[in-house]
Amino acid sequence: MSLVSMTGFARVDGRAGNKAWIWELKSVNGRGLELRFRLPPGFDSIEADLRSQAQARLVRGNINLNLQLVESADAAPNYRLNEALLEQLLAMAGKLESRGVGAPRLDGLLAVRGVVEPVGSIAEDEEARASLEAALKQSFTEALDKLVQSRDAEGAKLAEVLGGQFNEIAVLTGRASEVEAVRPEGLRRRLQTQLSELLAQNPPVAEDRLAQELALQVTRLDVREELDRLRAHVASAQGLLKGDAKGVGRKLDFLMQEFNREANTLCSKAFDAGLTAIGLDLKLVIDRLREQAQNVE
Repeated sequence: MSLVSMTGFARVDGRAGNKAWIWELKSVNGRGLELRFRLPPGFDSIEADLRSQAQARLVRGNINLNLQLVESADAAPNYRLNEALLEQLLAMAGKLESRGVGAPRLDGLLAVRGVVEPVGSIAEDEEARASLEAALKQSFTEALDKLVQSRDAEGAKLAEVLGGQFNEIAVLTGRASEVEAVRPEGLRRRLQTQLSELLAQNPPVAEDRLAQELALQVTRLDVREELDRLRAHVASAQGLLKGDAKGVGRKLDFLMQEFNREANTLCSKAFDAGLTAIGLDLKLVIDRLREQAQNVE
């Protein structure tokens, strides 16, 4: 299974009856899973179901989930005129006018309760609302599918980038091993020269004591264990790219710390310009690697 990125985007348009909507889902990296819904007023009741859907499909990431709901451009009027009631009111207004009372204004008549009323009965309104909510949930599922596909596609690209960077670390580790293979003799000569200069004005040091000191210093500066661990970490990281995608992000976070620790130790023990340069190159690659790995779910 390929890697899953925490970066992704999805947009889905929908329509039911006289309602139209747009779902927009945007995902970026995060330590855990954080879902931030922005729903129109009055639609908070569907958030629990939507949240459950998202939690079942996503493991990590900061996700913004926005719903824009509007009337369709060709939507039928939401209200109708109760002509029977209006006729009654006009008849009553005529009687009042015949008695010398001023005729009522149109806005006054329209403000009378029941003259302008919502289309459909209460039962019809509830049925329409339930149908709309079901359509919104179905549309959200489609948007969530597209977000998952987007994150998968980004993850495939990310796997290629990470694989290339792991190969860079492997190459640099190989170069460091070549330097390390010939370094002990150079260290011995350098340390022997330094000790000779230091002890030139003192009584001569016994050969066996000098040999012990040289061996101790060479052992202290030996980086073969660090190089072995770097190779092991590269193998582990490459295995993660080929295995199950679940939990890979956190495992890579741990490996990044291990890579960095070994590179720092390599630099501190280098005592050699060539090995120091390789150690610094390693740190640069590891820094780039860490930035990319932070996007892995």
